[in-house]
Amino acid sequence: MTELDAEEVEEAVAAAFREEWGQVVATLIRVTGDWDLAEECAQDAFAQALDRWRRDGIPRRPGAWLTTTARHRALDVLRREAVGAAKLREVAVLARDEPPYESEDDSGDSGVHDDRLRLIFTCCHPALPIEARVALTLRTLAGLTTPEIARAFLVPEATMAQRLVRAKKKIRNAGIPYRVPPAHLLPERTTGVLGVIYLLFNEGYAATSGADLVRRNLCAEAVRLARVLARLMPDEPEALGLLALLLLHDARRDTRVDAAGELVTLEDQDRTAWNHAEADEGEALLRTALRRGRPGPYQIQAAIAACHTTAATAEETDWADIAALYGELLRFVPSAVVRLNRAVAVGVADGPEAGLALLAELEQEGELAGYHLLPATRADLLRRSGRTKEAAEAYERALELVENDAERRFLERRLAECRSA
Repeated sequence: MTELDAEEVEEAVAAAFREEWGQVVATLIRVTGDWDLAEECAQDAFAQALDRWRRDGIPRRPGAWLTTTARHRALDVLRREAVGAAKLREVAVLARDEPPYESEDDSGDSGVHDDRLRLIFTCCHPALPIEARVALTLRTLAGLTTPEIARAFLVPEATMAQRLVRAKKKIRNAGIPYRVPPAHLLPERTTGVLGVIYLLFNEGYAATSGADLVRRNLCAEAVRLARVLARLMPDEPEALGLLALLLLHDARRDTRVDAAGELVTLEDQDRTAWNHAEADEGEALLRTALRRGRPGPYQIQAAIAACHTTAATAEETDWADIAALYGELLRFVPSAVVRLNRAVAVGVADGPEAGLALLAELEQEGELAGYHLLPATRADLLRRSGRTKEAAEAYERALELVENDAERRFLERRLAECRSA
């Protein structure tokens, strides 16, 4: 058998990592109960794939190969450490010839046949701080790096690393079970679970770093999990609101970049190419959620997204309504990022100077000092107001902070436009 080209194998392993990491780790955590061991053995399986797939060929089911390889590695580790009855029981469980993916017989009384959703509920135990719940799930489920998660939370990398370590210790020491809790305990974990799925989609929709702006596999997984959660909690309007929000955004996903992978702004996207079936489903779900009479942040964000999908053209977008909805969102989520988004809406609805005044407050407070979208937003409003020299300076600052290649190229194009104006 001829060995495969190293680059071909590397691409296959990278694709498998994006698509299978969460499932592999979730399965190993279920059967070992050890988070660090699960991640270590998953990483080892991907490393082995680089060599074995080049020699033996890329398997028909990469996820099954990776899960089996990681499970065997975990079994070897536990056998070496098996000095007590508890460890021997773990070895016996892991040594079973069980399928590498979840089965319908393993749902307990939850009715959920999904290892990844169980992992989210485990991470979102109320004994953990909300930030730790979300961060740990993004690390374990999505395979996001600690720096990527730190950027999503706008905190230093060292701070996030400490949070992840403490969260894993808490789960291990408290004996938090790997399962979806009974129905009466779901509400206490809802906020964290919704937050995890939301941030998982965000990372797929606008990757914090790397070559691609859109990570389609993460978007698809987040939508899938949101659907499962909405079925699990049909009377929770925020679960419906989250699914509506993701569908309304996902409807525009394929138009966010052009054929060359370059970023396309919302106002320049081809609206005829949006997924109108997804948009219609999202709007219907939003109406259902709002009829419950318990508004929340995901329903409000879905309403903002619907303002875009229902506008026939960019010029017909009701930016005044969007600005008002962001003001309402601030009641639920009083964050600097929401204020930044409101400044954008105000800048379009009431003119660039009105938006710049709101940005000046954010800049003075300093909470978004390392966030590239703050100077990028300032640059865009300055460009729209004709102050191209100041806009160029702001674009230069944004370029110092941006991590994603597609966004960087977009900012460079805008900077060139301002310099030549």
